[in-house]
Amino acid sequence: MKRSKSNVPSLQLVQHSPRHRGWLFGAVGLAAAALSGCAKNAPQDTFDPAGSNAQKIQDLQVPVFVIAGVIGVIVLAAIGFVVIRYRDRGQEMPEQSHGKPSLEIALTILPALILAGVGTFTVKTIFELAKTDDTQCIINVTGQQWWWEYDYPAQDGCGGIKAPIVTSGQLVIPTGQNVLLRITSRDVIHSYWIPRLNGKRDAVPGRVQTLRLEADQPGIYAGQCTEFCGLSHANMKMEAVALYASDFETWKANQLEGYTAPVDGSAAKQGEAVFTANCSYCHQVNDLTTTNAAGEKVPVLANPDQYIVSGAAPNLSNLMTRNTFAGATWDLLTPACRDKVWKAVPEAFGALYLQGVTPECLNQVDLREWLRNAPAKKPMYSSDAQKANSGGKVRGMPNLGLKEDQIDLIIAYLLERN
Repeated sequence: MKRSKSNVPSLQLVQHSPRHRGWLFGAVGLAAAALSGCAKNAPQDTFDPAGSNAQKIQDLQVPVFVIAGVIGVIVLAAIGFVVIRYRDRGQEMPEQSHGKPSLEIALTILPALILAGVGTFTVKTIFELAKTDDTQCIINVTGQQWWWEYDYPAQDGCGGIKAPIVTSGQLVIPTGQNVLLRITSRDVIHSYWIPRLNGKRDAVPGRVQTLRLEADQPGIYAGQCTEFCGLSHANMKMEAVALYASDFETWKANQLEGYTAPVDGSAAKQGEAVFTANCSYCHQVNDLTTTNAAGEKVPVLANPDQYIVSGAAPNLSNLMTRNTFAGATWDLLTPACRDKVWKAVPEAFGALYLQGVTPECLNQVDLREWLRNAPAKKPMYSSDAQKANSGGKVRGMPNLGLKEDQIDLIIAYLLERN
């Protein structure tokens, strides 16, 4: 006896089609991405402002997102109603007629009023963020492939700076003060963005853009270059370190402290010689000297313009007072020591940060990999042909071909730059 076809379940009824599975996975993925993007206390959370400028952006964006969300729900509900209520059931095509003029006019005026309101408050906020006449501290910021240089000129602001301070990777600012950043670039267009302190500002060669920062509490605030700028664009990061005024004064004093040569015969002293022979062509260490053929002490001056396309390299004076290296891409601190600093309460943060990088907290793994072969760790140029087309100059730090014992000595020397 033949089995009726009606008793055989259709394969389409028991299995989802590939298209349906694709929609399902896509919806789940979008939901997961949305939820992960809303996680609080993320290092680059624009919805967690930590200063007055970022708060202005927060006060603008939250109502706009709420209004957009409500409108989105209404529109989706209307579309869903129309699709279900008037779906094709095989009926004849209804008679076509013009719409209701009153409804069409209302649906034109209402969006215009909403956009006008949003535009008014947006323009007001932009003008407020563009103010610079209330700043109390000036810092020059220069972007290049792929790191940020910070130059504190001598000034009465910032509590008074008697001599220029040049550093990289971490911008150090006093809390509760409006700081004026004067931003430019040495090579291509970059974009400076520390979400918890303010919005983005492009760094354009030949131009100076201004950006005002203010941090309410001590801590480290992470940022990221947001303009594609070459192979290591994703590795071009920055950190702003906010310190209480008293701790900021201590930081300035540390940066302006004179050079102390390592003890003769020590590993650091040998490392000084290795550094001078291999690294000082591009990297400046303030007040470093060497002995010339005539037995005279002469200053060691970096000449990166002769070796690097960009014409500059990070100043390594007091390197171990920073927490990062190579464009803030990697931490100089081990994960445990880094967490201790990042998670410190505001009252304890300054003292922990000012300790710098101690030998027991040094992240030797990443630092050694960098010194061993920098281009392998951070992509910088695509081929030898590019180097040849640049007149023999390299883009970023080259592979210096250092031996392991030389790396040991350089690390010993750098640890004294604290």
